[in-house]
Amino acid sequence: MTTVPAPSRSTRVVVVPTARPTFAVDVAAQRAAEARALLVELGADVSGPTELVMTPEDVEKASTYALSEADLVVNVCASFSDATPALRLYADLDVPVLLWSFREPGPVGDRLWLNSLCGANLFGHALVTRAGRAPRLVYGDPGEPQVRAALEAALAGRLPDAPALPTTRGARSDDEPGVGAALASLRGRTLGLVGDAPSGFTPSHYDPDLVESLFGIRVEEITVEDMFDRVGAVPDDEADAEHADALAAQPSLGAVDPAQQQLSACVTTALRGWQAAAGLSAMAIRCWPEFPGSLGVCPCSSLSRMADAGTPTACERDVYGAITMTLLEALGSGSTYLVDTVDLDAAANVVRLWHCGAAATSLAADPSEATQSVHCNRKIGVAGNFPLRTGPVVMARLTEDPARGLRLLIAAGESVAEPNRFQGNTAAVRLDTPAEDFVRSLVTHGFPHHTVLAWTDVRPALRTAADQLGIPVVEFAPAPTQPTEEQS
Repeated sequence: MTTVPAPSRSTRVVVVPTARPTFAVDVAAQRAAEARALLVELGADVSGPTELVMTPEDVEKASTYALSEADLVVNVCASFSDATPALRLYADLDVPVLLWSFREPGPVGDRLWLNSLCGANLFGHALVTRAGRAPRLVYGDPGEPQVRAALEAALAGRLPDAPALPTTRGARSDDEPGVGAALASLRGRTLGLVGDAPSGFTPSHYDPDLVESLFGIRVEEITVEDMFDRVGAVPDDEADAEHADALAAQPSLGAVDPAQQQLSACVTTALRGWQAAAGLSAMAIRCWPEFPGSLGVCPCSSLSRMADAGTPTACERDVYGAITMTLLEALGSGSTYLVDTVDLDAAANVVRLWHCGAAATSLAADPSEATQSVHCNRKIGVAGNFPLRTGPVVMARLTEDPARGLRLLIAAGESVAEPNRFQGNTAAVRLDTPAEDFVRSLVTHGFPHHTVLAWTDVRPALRTAADQLGIPVVEFAPAPTQPTEEQS
């Protein structure tokens, strides 16, 4: 445990409950109130906003509390939030910051009510990579004994540990044949980028010079408005043909509002036309807020259609996510999917990986049942709603190295069968390394909230590729099995 000086008086704690209006704010407010009440019950001298912090004005109001005079700041991730509050409130704060995220309360098959863990993950990435801070994580609900114990320790000056990262590992450049050719195949490719990084989404920023020097990938950027112009210019006959193909592939599409079906077909056609004209090998799209808010449609199923046709697609304009997908597929992974880590079942050693409906239908547990529906939060079409394939999986992610350049995260496990836990696309992955340490490491060591999920084990080639590129690897792997007396 990391120790901070334990004061003789009551521990002064500023509690900041962050949330986002597109989630279940009534449940978020109730959980935040319970969290605050528990800290008071444990003897803390609690201050800070009692209402959910959701707007820029709320963040500025939160900044007026005496954060710098606190012994501890507890950011209650009452629901998902982008990292704007973290950077505004804590980047220059010389006080320990504890991120508290909750379990998902909704029934199986419903939307993510809170997405609290992902919010803590995004806060952690911003604070580590942008501010050099070292946040800690408490995960669980206020009534859980281990949560109470962790908070009692924190109030006594013993913060939860940040798990030690696995030893950085590489591979000799001659370990895996064909890797050099795969990397060479990336050079000269073009990644299509629509729009700017969403506000407060630090993992969606990237270094174009680094991308080109390492991978030889050029980035072509257009604005969201330019894409909307392309959507509006799609000829009726081309949109009708795409709509007919999509409906034939997934008849469940017919239950969506007809106008949104047709608009989705126009988005798919425009993306396909841009890809052909610019020679794009992958895409990273700013998928909100303008697509649902201004155009009136969610592009999730359009990205799925592109992925089914062989083009890696990343939402939230995640460039390094798209490049990770491109690298994996060049190494033979087959189709991949960009996911959030949204749920932890430590007892089962399972993490649930999810995103809101842009998975290729070929990745469905049953592709013939890859239902197309409305977006879980926006309640407009079109987004997929189906569980992801079972079987062995690899998780990977290229991301900023706080020391220099990029680093590569690798983990693995097995996607196990269960009903689609959250509306969208979910995989329940039983990791082959301690799941709780993995989740804590994501948050406390500043890894992005997005990882890439693949169903082919390309880890040997991935290690070799990283070695040839000079990228350090952080790999979560099972501890080596100790030989028995008979074996030795």
